[in-house]
Amino acid sequence: IAILAGDALLSSSFEYVAKYTKGVPAERIVEVIRRLGTSVGPAGLAGGQVKDLECEDKDDVTLEDLEWIHTHKTAALLKVSVAAGAVLAGASPEEVAACELYAEKIGLAFQIADDILDVTASSKELGKTAGKDESVNKTTYVKLLGLEGSKQEARRVVEEAKALLDCFGDRAIPLKAIADFIVMRKN
Repeated sequence: IAILAGDALLSSSFEYVAKYTKGVPAERIVEVIRRLGTSVGPAGLAGGQVKDLECEDKDDVTLEDLEWIHTHKTAALLKVSVAAGAVLAGASPEEVAACELYAEKIGLAFQIADDILDVTASSKELGKTAGKDESVNKTTYVKLLGLEGSKQEARRVVEEAKALLDCFGDRAIPLKAIADFIVMRKN
């Protein structure tokens, strides 16, 4: 049932954009629909999940492998979300590209923070089983970089993400706050 629910929700995303986006030129709507398709296909969520499954319970997974997985999973979904808003608002190609890179970086930061929380927070705080990644020998940022190294990497990635938005001035304050929240969250 979960797989069918996922299929239904995924299909609904295309329908929602096509049906409810009003007052926007059709070419922008089509571009957002194209981006949605890319984000969940072999170059997005599906491809990232395949690589994640291939890397399960392996000891030779590299930092590059891990980054590829999360760039194509968590970051891909954030990338399409942020870029869709920019495209629909009529942003220039350069502005859309800055938004995409920002979103990729906060997607990685989100995953790094998630890996950190898995070893530092309780199950009650997380609302899910803490320590699960280690118990199933999953490769995480903490496993590869250590706890302190992971915290430094998360901060570095967030600062890079925020710098990408400097071209937007004060309009980027909410997105920069989201980036900060991602690494400061407790669950």
